[in-house]
Amino acid sequence: MGEKRIRPDATATQLIDNDRVRVTRFDFVAGAQTGWHTHGMDYVITAITDCHMALEEPGGEVRYVIVMAGEAYARDAGVEHNVINDGLADMSFVEVELK
Repeated sequence: MGEKRIRPDATATQLIDNDRVRVTRFDFVAGAQTGWHTHGMDYVITAITDCHMALEEPGGEVRYVIVMAGEAYARDAGVEHNVINDGLADMSFVEVELK
């Protein structure tokens, strides 16, 4: 039986939370993770640094994605995953959830 790798947690800093949006900055040291979560709202991610992400998805799938600093993407509510910093450097992004 293989060893389960223990990862540090990403740091989430809430910047805005009002009746229209929730804005959170996520900072990851190398190897850090968000932990499994399901997005309850549509959201937009904007990379602050280059983000080399491993996205663990239901069913055991893992997708590897690179989002360059300044790039953004949007996803619909219902996405379930664990986001991991798969790079060697720290990474950061801002998530804007649309209420």
